[in-house]
Amino acid sequence: MIAVRMVAVLATVFVGAGLLGGAGPAGAGPAACAAGNPLQPTAELFATDNTATITDPEDQRLRDQLAGFELAVGAITVRHIGLPAGSTLVSGVFWSAERQQATYERSRKFHLACVDSAELRRIADQVRTQFQQESVLTFERLAPNSPGVDAVTVTVAGVDVRRFRDGLAADAVARERLVGGSVTEANALILVVDIADMELARRFVTGLGGAWDSASLQYGDREFVSA
Repeated sequence: MIAVRMVAVLATVFVGAGLLGGAGPAGAGPAACAAGNPLQPTAELFATDNTATITDPEDQRLRDQLAGFELAVGAITVRHIGLPAGSTLVSGVFWSAERQQATYERSRKFHLACVDSAELRRIADQVRTQFQQESVLTFERLAPNSPGVDAVTVTVAGVDVRRFRDGLAADAVARERLVGGSVTEANALILVVDIADMELARRFVTGLGGAWDSASLQYGDREFVSA
């Protein structure tokens, strides 16, 4: 609720200042708003404030709601003239080739409005630096026929953390190509997948009993922002 009120206040301020609707200077955050709807996300950012390596799925750190982290990332977004449009609490599962086992982290998928690619990269880099992360994953939404498209996000219902983890452990190709994903509290798997790996991802998740939903596909540009 705090994040929702923050977005509403910021949108009011932008409108009052005449910054929405394309009135802002070229390259400024407001100029990157979705046409007709400044609160519509134009990008996603996947991040955590955790710096530990967690291999036990029952670790209590994986129960953290990350409320303070959500507010901190919202503040960073605002400083870069973007709008925080809410976030989704997720449990990340990633395959470690070095350890030959899954690692876990509590994180959030942040929905950002009124940001272009340069602003998105700056926001991600500040999050990375402030919370001592090796990298932060960003996804800029683009039209399917845009030349900048290199990946998609897809949401797959019916896959919990344990099932996803076991699937990665059992499938060498999937864990090498997909590496990992994020699972919501409602057991919906979120994958950010290279365009070339879409069919592999579809076969993998349907093999786990998940419901591949083509309507959930969002095309865009994926980047791991690192030092």
